[in-house]
Amino acid sequence: MTAQTDRADAGKGLDGTDPAALIGCPNCDEVYVARTPPAGRRAVCDRCGTVLISSRENAGIPILALSLAVLILVLAAAFHPFLSINAAGLGNRVSLLDVATSFRSGVLVLVSVATVMLIVALPALRVGLLIYVIAPLEMGLRPARHARVAFRAAQELKPWSMTEVFSIGCAVALVKVSDLARLEFGPAFWMFVALSVIVVISDRFMCSWSIWQAIDEAEGDATASAREPV
Repeated sequence: MTAQTDRADAGKGLDGTDPAALIGCPNCDEVYVARTPPAGRRAVCDRCGTVLISSRENAGIPILALSLAVLILVLAAAFHPFLSINAAGLGNRVSLLDVATSFRSGVLVLVSVATVMLIVALPALRVGLLIYVIAPLEMGLRPARHARVAFRAAQELKPWSMTEVFSIGCAVALVKVSDLARLEFGPAFWMFVALSVIVVISDRFMCSWSIWQAIDEAEGDATASAREPV
């Protein structure tokens, strides 16, 4: 169901329209005049069906809670055992940091760096930026310093946070080697499974347009307060 949509791509009725009032579809680049849909409704793109605006009351608290859960799980999963392998009477338990630091020379060092960055560092950085931006807004405070830059960076990092891709890849690989050795999943594996689910839920729950609007409104209130005579 389309809740917002004044079609803007044909140029009708756009003379003098403030560019800040427009919203573009991230999937097909269709342009619309942004209008907040009623609570519980969604604004979707007429062309491809991508959700553009999802109006939810008090959505910031669940997003903060999910982001904090992701941050805790990412950091904990990096140190706890990920997998135990037993074959021919020999066994070994490894964590993600053990895997990342196992290559210390040559070209394979890049594999270690990529593992740490894409699976641990970038997801943790992204949710940290989201908490940095959203927490002051939910507490009724003025926006955090450089909130716009932080939120834009969090959005740019989204395609590079590959935690869920890593979890799926590991599951497929482990099925293939299960005939060669006895495998036992460690706590970190199940943390990544939970982490993948939480990341998907958080991304579907978060409305980027609403956060930008909240930043604009908070900055406007802060500016107005600063101009009031003491």
